Amino acid sequence: MARQNLADLIGYSFSNAALLRQALTHRSFGVPHNERLEFLGDGVLNCVVAAVLYERFAQLPEGELSRLRASLVNQQSLFGAAQQINLGSELLLGEGELKSGGAQRPSILADALEALIGAAFLDGGFDAAYAMVLHLFARQFEDADPQNVAKDAKTQLQEYLQSRRIALPQYSVIATGGEAHEQSFRVECAIPELNIRTHGEGASRRSAEQVAARLAYELSTKPK
Repeated sequence: MARQNLADLIGYSFSNAALLRQALTHRSFGVPHNERLEFLGDGVLNCVVAAVLYERFAQLPEGELSRLRASLVNQQSLFGAAQQINLGSELLLGEGELKSGGAQRPSILADALEALIGAAFLDGGFDAAYAMVLHLFARQFEDADPQNVAKDAKTQLQEYLQSRRIALPQYSVIATGGEAHEQSFRVECAIPELNIRTHGEGASRRSAEQVAARLAYELSTKPK
């Protein structure tokens, strides 16, 4: 993909080519890689999405705004946006990642998209990053509907237990694996009062907790 074509697809043309290259560089390729830019981009993305939703849904309370933002800012949403611009074809990956299909791995593409947002912030300021996010997530913003956002599994489980005056679940990490940049987590969700213990796995502690919570919710609400 030509760099100008990439600029058209992401809605921003970089002045600093080195920043763009870093944003597209996975740690398996070498240094400087994009992990720090991804960290920055994650914060910028959350800020921009929060600002857009705050303005668009003036009457929506904080809890519903948070759920709506979570439906837009997650690995699957980022992966979809990265696929739309064929970002995988631009990534700089080490030989091992190339052979194992890293250019199409959801976590790598999602991280690279956040790194691009972070790089745009450094290159052109908040306005540049804001415009890029609006461009990349135009369809998601258009489709955003508070009525169609389901509560996440942890929230559902918590509200169910509270309504029955049962103590809240206890979450604990029982195992981790993988390399530092590609970790996996195994989490236990325990509800002693109901004699329920479920396990969930994910690429982050949060995602693993959601899996375990969903299983616990299904067991909790299952007809006796």
